[in-house]
Amino acid sequence: MKTVYSDRHRLQDGQSELIDGKLVKCFECPERADLVLARVRDRGIGDVLEPTSHGLDPVRRVHTPAFVDFLSTAWDEWVAAHGAYDALPITWPTRGLRQDRIPDAIDGKLSYFSLDAGTPITSGTWSAITAAADVALTGVDLVLGGERHAFSLCRPPGHHASADVYGGYCFFNNAAVAAQSFRDRGAGTVAILDVDYHHGNGTQAIFYDRSDVVFASLHGHPQQEYPFFLGWDDETGTGAGEGANRNWPLRHGTAWDAYGAALDEACAYLAGHRPDVLVVSLGVDTFKDDPISKFRLEHEDYLRIGAKIAALDVPTLVVFEGGYAVSEIGINAVNVLEGMSA
Repeated sequence: MKTVYSDRHRLQDGQSELIDGKLVKCFECPERADLVLARVRDRGIGDVLEPTSHGLDPVRRVHTPAFVDFLSTAWDEWVAAHGAYDALPITWPTRGLRQDRIPDAIDGKLSYFSLDAGTPITSGTWSAITAAADVALTGVDLVLGGERHAFSLCRPPGHHASADVYGGYCFFNNAAVAAQSFRDRGAGTVAILDVDYHHGNGTQAIFYDRSDVVFASLHGHPQQEYPFFLGWDDETGTGAGEGANRNWPLRHGTAWDAYGAALDEACAYLAGHRPDVLVVSLGVDTFKDDPISKFRLEHEDYLRIGAKIAALDVPTLVVFEGGYAVSEIGINAVNVLEGMSA
């Protein structure tokens, strides 16, 4: 299996995020991708390729022009207003406030376009996120070029980003950009399987009213886990997308027996839509020792996840998402890839 990777991910190196009432060093750090890459090479699973540039047009197929423009200038606007430290929002347009006007002030723009205060914009954010989109799109190139499976080692992750909102460490939705590119290049139906611990709220929102991209997610229950306000099992799509969205919310402490059973159901659901291609949002924060998650999966369970994905027998692009047990992240991510190839 070929891996696509860019060193430019290291340019996103936020110094602080707000979690549990404290400003702490970001859990989403460069070491995450570096350790996955090292494991890919140590295990010899295939060639590692640099991404090719695809420009912003494929990104704009998923994200609004105003959102893309905001991200392209946010750092410079922040520095001009405040100085060269991480940009974080301070307020949000919640119930009773207007959402139809974008403020001129950078503090207002950050708040308008963001989901949380855990996703800093830094001097390197724009370069890192455009590279991550190219990593995903180069994976699309590989699969359409005849590779049965490919791995896009994206960082920052993407599945919490919707058409015009960033958050949850995510800016551009790499998996959604890839799925839309598959559609634009001839795939009839694209399936997305999200196995990150946190619900892929952004991906769901982007495709919720469409039947050509089918979404299935296994994740921490929104009664207990971020992002809290999406990911229930009664969210099944709307309009043309009715029936093309399914969620499997799972409670704290979920281990392999319950997780594997839910994954079987999700795979059967996706198979029923007869997809031409599969995009997997691969998060390994379901691991028992992940510092910000509460599932109980073991190393060997990721081999099983990979085997179940491969059993769908569909050309597959794996797009890297979350996972914060940094010392174990490479083992778990590559176990999925090796499980797919067994």
